[in-house]
Amino acid sequence: MALQEKLDKFKKQQEKCQSTLTSIAAANKSTIQKSTPVAAALSANARTPAPAVKFSNDTERLQHINSIRKAPVGAQIKRVIDLLLETRQAFTPEQINESCYVDANANKAVFDSLRNNPKVHYDGKRFSYKSKYDLKEKNQLLYLIRKKPEGIAVIDLKDAYPTVMDDLQVLKAAGLIWLLSNFDSQEDIAYPNDPRVPIMVDDDLKQLFRGIELPRDMIDIERDLQKNGMKPATNTAQRRARSEVQGISSKPKPKKKKHEITKRTKLTNAHLPELFRNLGTNNS
Repeated sequence: MALQEKLDKFKKQQEKCQSTLTSIAAANKSTIQKSTPVAAALSANARTPAPAVKFSNDTERLQHINSIRKAPVGAQIKRVIDLLLETRQAFTPEQINESCYVDANANKAVFDSLRNNPKVHYDGKRFSYKSKYDLKEKNQLLYLIRKKPEGIAVIDLKDAYPTVMDDLQVLKAAGLIWLLSNFDSQEDIAYPNDPRVPIMVDDDLKQLFRGIELPRDMIDIERDLQKNGMKPATNTAQRRARSEVQGISSKPKPKKKKHEITKRTKLTNAHLPELFRNLGTNNS
């Protein structure tokens, strides 16, 4: 009986030890599973480099605005005039600042120069573009040209309104105006061609005009124009005098004497006899 009791007691101790070992193994397994994601995250963070620090877009915009406002007054005025010309709208100083970053309110020199600029109109509140001629469309353009029989420079018309150059070509194609180049500046001049006053020129008169022989020297042409009560567009005598003062000669340079080949000339291309075929005839 005593032996049996000892065996039962030993079995109970073994079962207790087995239960303790099982619980310890389960606890270790759960700890490993929890620590694995943390370690993986730490290793991933160690491999990924930190992003480089960059200036924000707002910082770049502020630097751009600062460079504009520190620019010379003339550069800021040009920036505003370009805005007014492109948009053809009236802007307050605050709207100009929002559109092209030129702060006229904070810069008195810019404000005064803008207000007094001949290409800018200021009504006390807003700035707008001012062209030499206040035109809006093709009919007004034609009316202005017809009022100028002496002609009007195209350069004075090109900023009147956005499509003025196209309208000039349309009027020219319709035979309502002439576009001729100026002798001095080589720029186009717009002349009226009123269809109500047609002029017919006889062929005999055309031939007579084209058959007139003009003097070869511009001084003689200018003298003839003055005799007939017309003012020459050029002053050749004055231009030549100015050239002589500056050391520029108006006379053509003398041509250098061409050296002839003689029997005493040392020939270096004797293997090309056709070059010296006429040598004997020239010296005879």
